Amino acid sequence: MDSYLSWVFFKWAETIPHYNHSLQPYWTMIHILTARKQFIDAQSLLQRIAFKDFLSSALVLNALISSNNDPVLNSQILSWLVVLYAKGKKIREAIQVFEQMESNGIVPHVHACSSLLNELVKARLTDSTWKMYKRMLQIGVVPNIFVYNVMIHACCNTRDVEKAEQLLNEMELKGISPDRFSYNTLISILCRKGMHYEAWVVQERMEREGIQLDIVTYNSLIYGYCRERRMREASCLFKEIKGAIPNHVTYTTLIDGYCRVNDLTEALRLRTEMEAKGLHLGVVTYNSILRKLCEERKLRDANILLNKMGFSPSYSSYSWLIDGYCNQDNTESVLELPTEMVRRNISVDISVYRALIRRLCKREKINCAQKIFSLMQAEGIMGDAVVYTSLAYAYLKSGKPIATSEFFGEMSKRKLMITPKIYESFSASFADSNDTLRLFWDHAVERGVVTRKAIELMRQLDIK
Repeated sequence: MDSYLSWVFFKWAETIPHYNHSLQPYWTMIHILTARKQFIDAQSLLQRIAFKDFLSSALVLNALISSNNDPVLNSQILSWLVVLYAKGKKIREAIQVFEQMESNGIVPHVHACSSLLNELVKARLTDSTWKMYKRMLQIGVVPNIFVYNVMIHACCNTRDVEKAEQLLNEMELKGISPDRFSYNTLISILCRKGMHYEAWVVQERMEREGIQLDIVTYNSLIYGYCRERRMREASCLFKEIKGAIPNHVTYTTLIDGYCRVNDLTEALRLRTEMEAKGLHLGVVTYNSILRKLCEERKLRDANILLNKMGFSPSYSSYSWLIDGYCNQDNTESVLELPTEMVRRNISVDISVYRALIRRLCKREKINCAQKIFSLMQAEGIMGDAVVYTSLAYAYLKSGKPIATSEFFGEMSKRKLMITPKIYESFSASFADSNDTLRLFWDHAVERGVVTRKAIELMRQLDIK
């Protein structure tokens, strides 16, 4: 009854004007509710305080833990907190809570561990994932199928077949049977490394254990064949799919494969089949076909396909088309692209103009890039830092430093700065023109669109 009255009083106190509970009453109430197995109410309260400043700090958590030192309840509540932070993409805070549990001798629930490891894997923090996994084992966490699957997924990110197989063997020694996800992830790693026989062995093992292959399994196997241009095997496997329905990934993988072996006819046939089945043609599907059409100089067909997309194409889409037109010395067709997109009710925003200007500047078609820039301004669309930096560099390379200074001056006026991402992109794209690049960055510093210190720091990072 006391615990029930505490909950009633806690809720009543919240109705008092200008009164707010501090962290301590919240924490005490969460403990009371958890002890009464009122988990939904307890988790709801925890959510309300989880993202308050300093809750995950060592000082605050230690004080809260010592005020209610029941190890079972603390483990339950702090495990929920780890899950909340992990799912909220607050990895640093989740790790801080884990560390406080570790230092206080509290073993987290395995679900909290799998949630934290999963977010580390998603963030591609592979080294941190393995370090955290080892720390969890050291404090007595017993991995389950979900933890093992997350760790096998970590192996997928680094294509580490040996570690993935070690984890599978470890699972079996502990009496944990690998599931479809475990096997699919291993097959994916093997196929990405071109180890088709080994992938086939895993596939056979799945079938022996009564685990039906799903479309994810088939997609990995098909990708492996397409990657190595073994389209006959890929096609045979596609026709043999059973118990699963081919999806847009299946078709896109095959389309890309056929484009890479110069079989545009089959790629286009599969695209038609996709459309007939109502499958979504994404930018990857379109780009595979666009690239091949442009390589074969079928620019009219490429343009028709570009306008059929119904959404803004990617930078790569424009790159191939612009390269095709430039190779034919047909920049007039490039200038017509935005107008044609508007005519087909496709949104023409800054991303479209940015892609066109970037590629034209890369191809040193500065006059055409300037015309696209003027078209963009006439539409009332303001250029961003990438647009201005691209034009500034193109003018400098063409021997017009005054125009470069003018673009930097406009950037400075609009407070557009050169970011590390822009620096990295330009350094990679124009790596063969170091002298021009150095002069370019010096101009940028002089005009105040980047600091000398920032350039030096980015150069150091670039060297590393």
